[in-house]
Amino acid sequence: MTSRSAAAAARATVHGYPRQGPNRELKKAIEGYWKGRVDADTLRTTAAGLRRGNWQQLAEAGVHEVPTGDFSYYDHVLDTSVMVGAIPARHRAAVAADQLDGYFAMARGTQDVAPLEMTKWFDTNYHYLVPELGPDTVFAADSAQQVAQLTEAVGLGLAARPVLVGPVTYLLLAKPAPGVAAGFDPLTLLDRLLPVYAEVLADLRAAGARWVQLDEPALVQDRSPAVLNAAARAYRDLGTRTDRPQLLVASYFDRLGEALPVLAKAPVEGLALDFTGPAAGNLQDLAAVGGLPGKRLVAGVVNGRNVWINNHEQSLATLGTLLGLAERVDVSSSCSLLHVPLDTGAERDIDPQIVRWLAFARQKTTEIVTLARGLARGTDALAAELAANRADLASRAGSALTHDPAVRARVAAVTDADGRRSQPYAERSAAQRAHLRLPLLPTTTIGSFPQTAGLRTARADLRAGRLDAEGYEERISAEIREVLAFQEKAGIDVLVHGEPERNDMVQYFAEQLTGYLATQHGWVQSYGTRYVRPPILAGDISRPEPMTVRWTRYAQSLTERPVKGMLTGPVTMLAWSFVRDDQPLGDTARQVALALRDEVNDLEAAGTSVIQVDEPALRETLPLRAAGHAAYLAWATEAFRLTTGGARPDTQIHTHMCYAEFGDILRAIEDLDADVISLEAARSHMQVASELATGGYPREVGPGVYDIHSPRVPGVAEATALLRKGLAAIPAERLWVNPDCGLKTRGWPEVRAALENLVTAAREVRGSLPGGVS
Repeated sequence: MTSRSAAAAARATVHGYPRQGPNRELKKAIEGYWKGRVDADTLRTTAAGLRRGNWQQLAEAGVHEVPTGDFSYYDHVLDTSVMVGAIPARHRAAVAADQLDGYFAMARGTQDVAPLEMTKWFDTNYHYLVPELGPDTVFAADSAQQVAQLTEAVGLGLAARPVLVGPVTYLLLAKPAPGVAAGFDPLTLLDRLLPVYAEVLADLRAAGARWVQLDEPALVQDRSPAVLNAAARAYRDLGTRTDRPQLLVASYFDRLGEALPVLAKAPVEGLALDFTGPAAGNLQDLAAVGGLPGKRLVAGVVNGRNVWINNHEQSLATLGTLLGLAERVDVSSSCSLLHVPLDTGAERDIDPQIVRWLAFARQKTTEIVTLARGLARGTDALAAELAANRADLASRAGSALTHDPAVRARVAAVTDADGRRSQPYAERSAAQRAHLRLPLLPTTTIGSFPQTAGLRTARADLRAGRLDAEGYEERISAEIREVLAFQEKAGIDVLVHGEPERNDMVQYFAEQLTGYLATQHGWVQSYGTRYVRPPILAGDISRPEPMTVRWTRYAQSLTERPVKGMLTGPVTMLAWSFVRDDQPLGDTARQVALALRDEVNDLEAAGTSVIQVDEPALRETLPLRAAGHAAYLAWATEAFRLTTGGARPDTQIHTHMCYAEFGDILRAIEDLDADVISLEAARSHMQVASELATGGYPREVGPGVYDIHSPRVPGVAEATALLRKGLAAIPAERLWVNPDCGLKTRGWPEVRAALENLVTAAREVRGSLPGGVS
């Protein structure tokens, strides 16, 4: 096919779409079901209506092929485990008794049964449920959900493409099931899994699927020859079967690299590639392997992970080059639009000119359709759109919001000494022990306490003018008093004020820093029914006034025990925002770090002896390929040290990380030079404690003994067992006892019970140690 005919065939599509609905209807229906206010039929009806609305919206916008199978009640990787029959033994009875309740039990656990482990989806802030597999795993196809969603879309008269997690990525994301030897490699199950995928593909073809997309994002990471051979074998097996639809293998988040020739040669009909950000190298790599003759290429030229408008001229130039490299080129987002909010049209509090710089899912869909039309008809057909796009890009580039000379001068004046504490850790540690006088195995929490309906109502009433500032502040004061009183009664050693005034650990700070934009309706799924509104980092960052000092000082006035000052670190402020794309991330991180440094200094001046600077995103933001690790970790750790480097030696600096694999960044964690680090450990059965011990980590550690992402309350025996497992790796004088993460998503009854059990476990174990006092 010639380039002209390839252009004429250009179509618009997307990999996936936000699931929640315009007003988070899915979240409300699911949580209503959990509480018994919504029955299963109503939940299913709500979900079906949301799917139908998404597909119709995409079709009306001009998308030619809508995705199915991307919609999920909780997580698409968990859906894949159901599809292939990989149900953990401890959940099989629940799934057999009621499939929906069993599904949620795998995601959230029950009081008696632990959930699946949860961790980050590559380098995003989305969390997936980790498959548990072992040598005895028996797979069995269950294509009901995928077939049902396809049938719904086809019934609306739409061209639909089911989207599934690919078999290689599924196995690479899995872990050995509890009780299985740690050396077990789930990829050894590939030959057992492929017939199940083949059966699902055959079922989808019978239901009317012309194409099925198999997502293989794990192949954009550095992979061994064995993994690449497995990928070649998988697609040779699936591709040579006759009872299947046409196959589109998709990758995203980075370049495919050495996996590209493997997939290009595979007997599949198409590839979907990301051509944005670090994946832009796919363009040169594709040319180097001779393109995709005779195959379909779905070109991801619109960034599905950020909210800035597309550069149409740049994208059309990329698409024009790609025309000569495939038989057919279609236009798409770089990845699923799951990672961006739904619609800028809902935002009323952002300057209209700035809104023109932004593209959420609906606007990105329009961009994709526009680019497909331009590819098919030529740029003359887009004259008005291109002119408007150029004007909007120029408006952003020339805005005073993006360039503050004072901020830039301060960053330029930073020296190496600014990022170093005045004394080494060993000397600081002694000073802190003498100052704080804490027991062995000190107990604390990560920061937040339950965000009750009353607190959310108070914030809403303040915004709406139904509650004045004085009334709101008294409500916050009362909550802090309750939180402090509970912690003292429970016997917790280092207290927190509970953060009742904070809507979100990033948004709260973003709303008080220059250069950030806050949305009202920009919800994005983090996990399950947990949605966040990532702020938009639009310009240079500074701190006009203290952000946390008032409430921290008030909390400390209520107790003789130390109260932690709570800050969100610079890397997490970037990772959980939609970050600017017009300057290096390291430059932006230094700006945020300097603003936070001022806050650390003011907290110290107000009498705060323990300050926690949370960096849960440090690991998740690590580039997917090793070649980018050193440069990233250099600026990321520098930004943390710049935040904390001015603290006095006797001020104890904590940090916190959660739901990621830490073994490969231990040196970077040490380079943060924090005094205490708390980490997720409950669902992973203290794996991180062993990793830290093996790596020789020399500082104090709090591996979590309470999984706060599940409603279940761990008993004293369970917390004690985890704590003793932690002690097997970390000496008692360096071990803290705490939950995995903040408690804002939990309810007060379960928090009270769980923390009381945690303190009891710490006292029991402490009393059994030499020199310990229960």
